[in-house]
Amino acid sequence: MARHAFLRTAIPKLGVVFGICALLVAITWLIFGQTLRHHFVTYDDPNYVYENTKVAAGLSLGGVFWAFTHTVGGNWHPLTVISHMVDCQLYGLNPGGHHFTNVLLHTIAVILLFLVLRQMTGTLWQSAFVASLFAIHPLHVESVAWISERKDVLSAVFFMLTLSAYTQYVHARSLTSYLLVLLWFAFGLMSKPMLVTVPFVLLLLDYWPLRRFAPAAPAKIPKLRRVEDRASIRRIFLEKIPLLLLSFGSCAATVLAQRHFIDPIGHLSLMDRLGNAAVATIVYLRQLVWPAGLSVFYPHPRHSLSVVQVSTAALFLFAVSTAAFMYRRKHPYFFTGWFWFLGMLVPVSGIVQVGEQAHADRYTYLPLIGLYILVTWFVVETASSWRHRRIILGTAMASSILMLMWPAWKQTNYWHDGRALWTRAVAVNPQNDTAHISLCDLDLREDRLNDAIFHARKALEIRPDSADAHSRLGVALSAYGENEEASIHFQKVLQTRPDRPRVHYNIATLFLNSGHLDEAIAEFEKELRIQPEFVEAHNNLGIALTSKGELDAALAHFQKAMELDPRLPKVHHNIAMILLRQGRPDQAIAHLQKELQVNPASAEAHNDLGIAWSQQGRVDQAISEWQKTLELRPDNLNAYCNLVWVFATFPDDAIRRGAQAVALGERALQLSGDGEPRIYRLLAAAYAENGQFDKATETAERGSQLAIKQGNYDLAKALEANIDLYRRRLPLRDTSE
Repeated sequence: MARHAFLRTAIPKLGVVFGICALLVAITWLIFGQTLRHHFVTYDDPNYVYENTKVAAGLSLGGVFWAFTHTVGGNWHPLTVISHMVDCQLYGLNPGGHHFTNVLLHTIAVILLFLVLRQMTGTLWQSAFVASLFAIHPLHVESVAWISERKDVLSAVFFMLTLSAYTQYVHARSLTSYLLVLLWFAFGLMSKPMLVTVPFVLLLLDYWPLRRFAPAAPAKIPKLRRVEDRASIRRIFLEKIPLLLLSFGSCAATVLAQRHFIDPIGHLSLMDRLGNAAVATIVYLRQLVWPAGLSVFYPHPRHSLSVVQVSTAALFLFAVSTAAFMYRRKHPYFFTGWFWFLGMLVPVSGIVQVGEQAHADRYTYLPLIGLYILVTWFVVETASSWRHRRIILGTAMASSILMLMWPAWKQTNYWHDGRALWTRAVAVNPQNDTAHISLCDLDLREDRLNDAIFHARKALEIRPDSADAHSRLGVALSAYGENEEASIHFQKVLQTRPDRPRVHYNIATLFLNSGHLDEAIAEFEKELRIQPEFVEAHNNLGIALTSKGELDAALAHFQKAMELDPRLPKVHHNIAMILLRQGRPDQAIAHLQKELQVNPASAEAHNDLGIAWSQQGRVDQAISEWQKTLELRPDNLNAYCNLVWVFATFPDDAIRRGAQAVALGERALQLSGDGEPRIYRLLAAAYAENGQFDKATETAERGSQLAIKQGNYDLAKALEANIDLYRRRLPLRDTSE
């Protein structure tokens, strides 16, 4: 009978839990489901996903090893990188699939938060409300809607699993449950090192709601009770030592990975950084209550914060912290919730400045859970004596969720694509130089040079010392053909940041385009000392060395570029051109075929593959490749010339086609603008093959005169020999075979 009574009470409770979970899933996907139609953005997504060849290649043992031994974007978070590889394996570079994974992970974190809080506190509706705030607060949009912020949602799942395992360990201590805590925590750190303060959070949870610092039961002997209490507290702290060791290891790895990104904005003093941290914390509190004017990037105030602003913020934080400590016994949730918030913010507070942002919405993803707990339990406790409190609280909670859903949905929509994102950032703050630089990047990608120059100049108006703005303006001006002014801006970058990536590369490209090969080579080599694995620098250095005739050195750089990115456009083509010049057509053919696998629409690759086949004596295949070239590029002069020569002069009667050679030759002459004597030689040979010897003689004579006029005496001599044949009514034959 008792067993049936238990089932009658357990099943409804289980049904309510499932119902709450379903509701949490529904509101999460109602807000973030729209991201499945969103695109990648240009903010970190290229570096993390679609331009990262290791990630875009999908999941492999080599890729997993690379993820554990390399950093991405100045971060060591191998599990996050592997998760991106899995997405590329499943969805390719379809952004909808990558967004789906982000939303799925966030949904799992939401459900786990609800279940963990219910497990720790024994409450149902308070836990559900905290989880719902975590699910849809507008401040969390950045963490979910941004593919590159996968590290937030993935680490959140492991964070919740760590809390759940720790609660299980507290209730039934065993080595297995403790090892599970360590495992989930280690996974979380390898997803995002911001979790380094988790041992501190666990101590807060030990105080409340787990109440491990309170004596389990009054002892008969007071002295024995004090000894037991001290032993219990000692055990609580000793339990955290392995967790702290993991945190210290993660901190060391993070500092090592981000050593080039620390304090990039003018060596801010400790007081400047502390001041910004205090003010930023107040901003987070304001955004918690009034999440308006959210942006992907908030420019750092640098040295502009006033003493009044900093002092007011610091005094407020000190006052609240003091109150939380003083009333910790009466309101223990206040103590845990407030210091959860502050403690989890420490790694991203800017005390160690990484990046150029003052603060970021994504930094609040896990810290705000502490404030959700604080507010929820405070409201419920305050309303405990009210009449109809359940109706009032239920209405208030539902209203709060509904009121937050609209701005969350709207904020998510701004993440539709890069232009919408950065246009919104400029609308929020027109003095956001980073937003203007990002719009400049988008304009450069879309070849909107005037707009790119406008945004780069606007960024320089806001921050005249901005290396990013000078660099982007230099790129835009060089694309516009203003090489001299572009060089001035690149040099300004080097005056303050001589080791800045890509600047030497951009200068080298200017030299390469203007034919200054020695200067270009020197700048490319400087770039490669800064970025030894910069694929484009290896490729372009190879091009410069090829132009100088240093074929072996060029081949080494092309091969390095190929190792780093086998799908880099033209790298196989460049290698093939050197191999052809070195008399190795077999190897050249293999590389040209790989190039066409990467870029099947490359007319140049088809043309050069035809040349390689002709050197092998496989003329039928050569002709086929040249015809494919003209299908892709009907104005490709090289393909016309190759076909005319073969159809007019090849020794095998089955290959020669006089009439077709004439038609192709006349078209080639038209395309060349009557200014190339070699075209006259080809057309004359075509006329001769077609039996039109008078026209052949006349055409060859015109070519000879043009060659002499241009100083090309070798060609003129060859044409004179051809004229002698045509006067004797003999066609020209290619005897090079």
